[in-house]
Amino acid sequence: MASAILRRSNCSSMQWMTTGVRAVVSRAFASVSVGADVVDSAPGVSLQKARTWDEGVSSNFSTTPLKDIFKGKKVVIFGLPGAFTGVCTKAHVPSYKNNIDKFKAKGIDSVICVSVNDPYVMKGWAEKLEANDIEFYGDFNGSFHKSLELDKDLSAALLGPRSQRWSAYVEDGKVKVLNVETVPSEFKVSGGDVILGQI
Repeated sequence: MASAILRRSNCSSMQWMTTGVRAVVSRAFASVSVGADVVDSAPGVSLQKARTWDEGVSSNFSTTPLKDIFKGKKVVIFGLPGAFTGVCTKAHVPSYKNNIDKFKAKGIDSVICVSVNDPYVMKGWAEKLEANDIEFYGDFNGSFHKSLELDKDLSAALLGPRSQRWSAYVEDGKVKVLNVETVPSEFKVSGGDVILGQI
């Protein structure tokens, strides 16, 4: 296995994305970092698997505990600012979709996309992208990203509280690789091709 790598890309010139970047970078790895346990870093937090509204009602709006997602599994997970947004739709998800067979060949059990969106939006987005082999989860209230200190206020872009753009390789809950873009508008270190070479 490749050694764990943490990369940071150069700052963007886009003002709305760069406001407060230094503060974010300095704290973004305080809660989750290479070697940390994702489940322990976000106690009591669960995610919401992508579904239709009717499926949500029939499941009594069930959620998935983090231990069920990560424990005993090899997981590649990537987070992004929002469903249906530009870079997320055109580059980030496709970089994993196009490499899904290579991830499976490396023994990855799940490739997961998570965003601060409700699970119904995530379901519609996944269907539009035809990304059937990626598991989509909503972090509807941002508690997952806040717990890991990977949250980001993107109110200037009319998105409100969202997340950084990031990726991680997690084995039995332990973070082996973590990549976080310097600003969410960039797509340099969090793509599927990059993390594939780090596993």
